[in-house]
Amino acid sequence: MNIPADLRYCASHEWIRLDGDIATVGISDHAQAELTDVVFVELPTIGRKVDAGDPTAVVESVKAASDIYAPIGGEVIEANDAVEADPSLVNTDPYGKGWIFKLRVKDPADAARLMDASAYQSHIA
Repeated sequence: MNIPADLRYCASHEWIRLDGDIATVGISDHAQAELTDVVFVELPTIGRKVDAGDPTAVVESVKAASDIYAPIGGEVIEANDAVEADPSLVNTDPYGKGWIFKLRVKDPADAARLMDASAYQSHIA
């Protein structure tokens, strides 16, 4: 799968898509491939305030359980109930229907500290 150029990435394999002050968060195709079959997603609580790097959600696969970290600080405003009902969406559509949560970010400029697609490609190579 191609690495979408419109996203920013963390070293821990989370991605964000910014739309104004709203960030959609998920895990990269690389991360889901490493985890293999995702069988459970623990979503964050709406209204929870997080700082960049805070464990915010959990993804469990047949291999391991992994924390999903907030790539940027903000408040959780939405959790993707679809991945709770069908965790395989994280595997089949990690950049689309498999997103995990949305944040209202404190400072959208903080996203500039994250990797662009080219830097992330180098990171996982």
